[in-house]
Amino acid sequence: MGKQGIVKEGVLITCAMLIVSAAVYFFLVPSKIVVGSISGLAMVLAELLHMQMSTITFILNVVLLMAGFLFIGKEFGAKTIYTSLLLPVFLWIFERLFPVTESLTGNSVYDLVSYILIIALGQAILFNVNASSGGLDVIAKIISKYTRADIGKAVTIAGMVTAVTSILVYDIGTLVVSVLGTYANGLAVDYFIDGFNRRKKICILSDEYERIQKYIMQELIRGVTIYTAKGGYDGKEKTELVTIMTPSEYKQLLNYLHRSEIQAFVTVYNVSQVIGKWNINGDRRKKSE
Repeated sequence: MGKQGIVKEGVLITCAMLIVSAAVYFFLVPSKIVVGSISGLAMVLAELLHMQMSTITFILNVVLLMAGFLFIGKEFGAKTIYTSLLLPVFLWIFERLFPVTESLTGNSVYDLVSYILIIALGQAILFNVNASSGGLDVIAKIISKYTRADIGKAVTIAGMVTAVTSILVYDIGTLVVSVLGTYANGLAVDYFIDGFNRRKKICILSDEYERIQKYIMQELIRGVTIYTAKGGYDGKEKTELVTIMTPSEYKQLLNYLHRSEIQAFVTVYNVSQVIGKWNINGDRRKKSE
């Protein structure tokens, strides 16, 4: 990855942590929701051990960071150290600029929904660039890596233990809300991840298929599979191009077809996951930036 790619990824991780920090500060802490997260676990332990939440959070994060380096790898560990440092910084900034002592909405259900949607977006962005917000997200990443489970399901599994501990400090209502919130958080993470990974499978029939093939391979840096098709109406053989692209690349292809006035019959399918060597050319393009 080139310098520009590293800077872009760093900005993306920073923005994601701003989103995560806002969800924790404005919705999790004031409403005392113990959704499966390191912050929720720290809230429970702070009550039980009579220690500062910041101290407990620091200790837990150090242990989990070591696990991240050991089981996931140096890149993931380095990124997670960066995100773990950003969280308290952003929380400190929020404390100074927007002091909050009670729930913003005045309703725990609204707080829960807001927290889940906001933090899931931040988590999905981080997971998509092989990073995490630290804490239990490290455990979720480990679970996902070694069990091949979807990252959202892994987030749910890792968070359920924390959610259940809420009964040690709070009431049954808090326990129920925490368990449901943790489950919903995992679903939301998978929803956002699927959105980031969505691809287009494009099938093209055209007499000028060679021009289209050249554009796809040389300009969009994507592979093309060529099939021989036979028309059911006229019995003539035609050439069909099949390729997989990101939504933005698909728009570029459509613009090219319109601009070049190429006659083509195009069908498009949504693909939620691509496994294998599909992104090799995309990786090469990023390295050359």
